[in-house]
Amino acid sequence: MISKIDHIGVAVSNIDEAKKLYEEVFGLEVSGIEVVEEQKVKVAFIPTGNSKIELLESTDPEGPVAKYLAKRGEGIQHMALRVTNITEALEEVKSKGIRVIDEKPRYGAGGAKIAFLHPKDTNGVLIELCERE
Repeated sequence: MISKIDHIGVAVSNIDEAKKLYEEVFGLEVSGIEVVEEQKVKVAFIPTGNSKIELLESTDPEGPVAKYLAKRGEGIQHMALRVTNITEALEEVKSKGIRVIDEKPRYGAGGAKIAFLHPKDTNGVLIELCERE
């Protein structure tokens, strides 16, 4: 079901400031920035070999990333696992007793289909299932 870690999502207050760490200190390069209106977030992807770091800045004070930042501050917000078929993957995890936040896949950054699993059933980790073409 899982082929790899697709990306690690890091909640930040300001993408422009946060990306300096990855570019200036680690020598990595942001591959693009996009706004995902549906999730009230601005996203920057930083390729790191076969996976990415995803910087997440809220575009709305009521958005999920803004709420995360208010409660926990900047840091790792989620881990995304790449799946071949997200609909089948959701059914499989539900059949094994894992609660899902998203009953159906929704649009994610970079054109991905995504769905989140409930962290209370995944050892406190917000896990995103991610299907890319």
